[in-house]
Amino acid sequence: MSDLFSVLKDKVNGKGLKIVFPEGSDERILAAAGRLAAEKMIIPILIGNVQSIEAKAKEMNISLESAEIYDPGHYEKIDELVASFIERRKGKATEEDARKILLDENYFGTMLVYTNKADGLVSGAAHSTADTVRPALQIIKTKAGVGKTSGVFIMVRENEKYIFADCAINISPDSQDLAEIAIESAKTAKMFDIEPRVAMLSFSTKGSAKSPETEKVTAAVQEAKLRDPQLILDGEFQFDAAFVPSVAQKKAPDSPLQGDANVFIFPSLEAGNIGYKIAQRLGHFEAVGPILQGLNRPVNDLSRGCNEEDVYKLALITAAQALNQ
Repeated sequence: MSDLFSVLKDKVNGKGLKIVFPEGSDERILAAAGRLAAEKMIIPILIGNVQSIEAKAKEMNISLESAEIYDPGHYEKIDELVASFIERRKGKATEEDARKILLDENYFGTMLVYTNKADGLVSGAAHSTADTVRPALQIIKTKAGVGKTSGVFIMVRENEKYIFADCAINISPDSQDLAEIAIESAKTAKMFDIEPRVAMLSFSTKGSAKSPETEKVTAAVQEAKLRDPQLILDGEFQFDAAFVPSVAQKKAPDSPLQGDANVFIFPSLEAGNIGYKIAQRLGHFEAVGPILQGLNRPVNDLSRGCNEEDVYKLALITAAQALNQ
């Protein structure tokens, strides 16, 4: 794990990247933001009541000298944000609506990212995933050619690193969704210095079973190869055929993957969520994420049960994503 984040630190250190934390008065956020600022990894932007944040930081003996603090109710450039929000929502919000909506920390923070006043956003310590993701989907939106955002976990155990997707967002992706998730997950893998070898998972290997579920994955493989012919990707695979060389030789001897996949695309959220938790709890992997991918600018969601270390790591990941936009 230390090697993984050493790579990220080398990438973002001294770049002056600004990451927004809408939950600026949360002690976990303050502790992580203070640490990131002291190490000159990022410039934290804390959202909330200025006096309350400063008092809490003083109480915790945290320096906010390198941080920026904004109160949505007293932001001097609010008119600029309101105008940009109205334009972005294309008639779905009046000026009165916009001023009310932008009092919400997540909407306000997302607008700072959208208007290039910040490079990314980390929220969720005290908000639901929907509260974090909804503003991003409405304002930042997905990249050209990407229909949906998706969520990946980096699974780390000593020197092993794998990408699992989608484990966070899309309940029942179709073949087009799966192809898109595969390609975006490969890009995420490269960000962590993982040269992607992508396996599209199922309960069947290369036609050993036939059903609408397996055919969906087979179609996804074909679509992904059309979109990115250079990507090393294959399927459909049972997990053992994707991960165990001896099984791959028997079940898929002609595949470019011979038990050496490192990016695993699950056929549904149900499978992905179960899979990463089994690896985490029985395999003793550390699950880093979920990391949202496919957005025009990076926005990431914390668990409400997170700790300072979780915030620190996700902020580094978000900053690294900003460099790859």
